[in-house]
Amino acid sequence: MRKQLPILTLFFIAVIMFCHSNAIGQTADTSKSVFNLGQVNIIGIKDSVRSSKLNIHTLNLYNRYDVSHALNLLPGVILTAVGPRNESAINVRGFDIRQVPVYLDGVPLYVPYDGYVDLARYNTFNLSEIIVSKGYSSVLFGPNAEGGAINLISRKPAKPFELNAVAGYLSGGYRLNTNIGGTFGKFYYQVSASQLKRDYFPLSSKFTPVKNEDGGHRDNSYSNDVDVSGKIGFTPTESQEYAVGYTYHHGTKGTPVYAGDDTQNSLFKNPRYWKWPNWDTRGLYLLSNNKLNSTNVIKTRWYYDQFKNEIDSYDNASYNTITKPYAFRSIYNDYTLGGNVTFENTDLKNNNFSVAAHFKQDVHREHNIGEPTRRDADNNFYIGAEDTYHITSALKVNAGVAYNDRRSIQAQQYTNNTISDLPANSNGAWNVQGLIQCDVDNANSLSFSVARKTRFATIKDRYSYKFGTAIPNPDLKAEDALNYDLSYHSLIGGKLSIQASGFYSKINNSIQTVNNVAVDPVTKTNQSQVQNVGRAEYYGAEFAVGYPIIPQLRVDANYTLIVRNNLSAPQIHFTDVPKNKIFASLQYSPLAKLYFLASEEYNSKRYSTSYGTVSGAFYLTNVKAHITLVKGFAIEGGVNNLFDRNYTLVEGYPEMGRNYFANLIFNY
Repeated sequence: MRKQLPILTLFFIAVIMFCHSNAIGQTADTSKSVFNLGQVNIIGIKDSVRSSKLNIHTLNLYNRYDVSHALNLLPGVILTAVGPRNESAINVRGFDIRQVPVYLDGVPLYVPYDGYVDLARYNTFNLSEIIVSKGYSSVLFGPNAEGGAINLISRKPAKPFELNAVAGYLSGGYRLNTNIGGTFGKFYYQVSASQLKRDYFPLSSKFTPVKNEDGGHRDNSYSNDVDVSGKIGFTPTESQEYAVGYTYHHGTKGTPVYAGDDTQNSLFKNPRYWKWPNWDTRGLYLLSNNKLNSTNVIKTRWYYDQFKNEIDSYDNASYNTITKPYAFRSIYNDYTLGGNVTFENTDLKNNNFSVAAHFKQDVHREHNIGEPTRRDADNNFYIGAEDTYHITSALKVNAGVAYNDRRSIQAQQYTNNTISDLPANSNGAWNVQGLIQCDVDNANSLSFSVARKTRFATIKDRYSYKFGTAIPNPDLKAEDALNYDLSYHSLIGGKLSIQASGFYSKINNSIQTVNNVAVDPVTKTNQSQVQNVGRAEYYGAEFAVGYPIIPQLRVDANYTLIVRNNLSAPQIHFTDVPKNKIFASLQYSPLAKLYFLASEEYNSKRYSTSYGTVSGAFYLTNVKAHITLVKGFAIEGGVNNLFDRNYTLVEGYPEMGRNYFANLIFNY
């Protein structure tokens, strides 16, 4: 018998079919809290047509505590996971976060070795907004933005003194966070501190126990993330602003053991018993904005980011010995040092011109306990320019061009108890893009863009032996994508918000693993190699709508369609991205200080392995209530996964069942 769709889901699908599109509602004005120095914009182009935004109001409304789950609110963005590493990630229109880099105030965030970042380790408590550029992103961001860019923008105080503090309960843990800021004369300051801790997360009661997981509390699912950040700003004149900032993160986490039934998965017979005693980052940055005169501006970013982590691989589920051949303690000690200078000019009438130069050095250092440290390092040089011309007050065109140059300056391997050097290499790549936008009126805009963007192979792509099962390929070239986008934005009657996009991407020279290219003469193991052999196409559509039905009742919904075809090897499945995703919510405020929120999410099935293992379709229902009390206090509580569904993002790694939260909030 066919399962019945939840009534709430049916209602939201009807809304989508009726309106043809939709958007996450962002009714509160939080623009004064945005740290403008952290923004990266295409000057002269209306950003709302080509990008998606989440502000403080939306992040708090939906209680999205980490960046990956926050981004999942948006159309075109899919929440994914790396189950064997207990990492949370996202996918944007088919591109992963190596191809859609993440920035904090315009400063790149990723692990220098493999280009990834665990977005569950970055919370949203100190952010003012998140901006996602899909396919077409400003060339001022820098290299590797093949499928777009994500910029996390921190807070900036607007009053002499501001305070926000939250203490909350979560199933299996708690949250604590505070933001303090203020202005005095020509100076301002902002300090944030937070802790997000779980001893475990609850599995669904519908989960069937297996050999390595007995249900109830998910084994080895603990995490503890402590963040401290701050900045001091100085505005000596209306034309100048300088800010120095510092970020610190200390994280620990476990990796739950594979709990699936795929006998072809090597983890079915040989599970990993991993813990991460350290997942730490710290960063220092200096930003400046100098308006030389009415038409010329110079902006700079200088930064140093450090990444340290340790993986402890144990013998068994007791996590008390590290003696077997597959057990180890692996330590990374990486850093990135870089900066960029941007010049903006508006001397020509109806014209905005920008040029940016970037330099970044990525250094990776690793060793297992008992082994010497080996070092890999890349230098990245980049120059890009973009120009926007207003043909008429309604019609605008933008064009951008950039050149990337990556040079290996050191690469080391450890074999036969000896460190030796691997061959150096270099690679260059061009990026070219163009956009036309028509602002029909203040409420209706249409844009069409074409962008050829690239991504360089990471240090891991080029040099990893993958525990003896792979052959390095130092001469990997950049992969490239040709991205097309047609987008429409409308606000009808000042109430009904509609967004619609169609997109197509053609990917060439894709960096993919080719199996069985050689056999190890000693171990007789089949070896793979990463090569530029992939060709693919991604296409789809996004629709979003938001509407206040009455002053007390608001509906928001969005739909994403993503189709990915592996043109070079159709028998190999692309993983982690469902074809269809729906998100929708109802917010009801019977009283001025009280609201109720219900949301529903649907994901169709997705592949978890290239050979066809499926992670099934699922629905999720979340509910909450929020009431504002006196003197800046508020309380709220809710239930996520209300119907306790047993679901996975990656086969063998069940997600949280029904879980609860409650928060006490204070704002001054």
